[in-house]
Amino acid sequence: MLVTNLAILVLAGFVGYAVISKVPNTLHTPLMSGTNAIHGIVVLGGILLLVEGLAGGTLNKLLLVIAVAFGTINVVGGFLVTDRMLEMFKTKPKEQIEAPATEEGAA
Repeated sequence: MLVTNLAILVLAGFVGYAVISKVPNTLHTPLMSGTNAIHGIVVLGGILLLVEGLAGGTLNKLLLVIAVAFGTINVVGGFLVTDRMLEMFKTKPKEQIEAPATEEGAA
């Protein structure tokens, strides 16, 4: 069972790398927002498990608290990065170009 799970993990890593490496830059921000939303659902599920008391044992509860904390950090950081990336696509107002000041005493 352990070998099967490890094989699935390794194969999923290779497939994930192959898929993500082929994503064009223009689709990176929407893809990142979608994965942040999915991770937010996972964090919500972890919180519900903690509140309902469905995580039996001290080790399970400790691992669940750590997973929820790291997941929350990932979601918040991901949305901050996504917001910053979207700011790059907004048009900036053009500044008024001022003529250089002339010196009065120049010959």
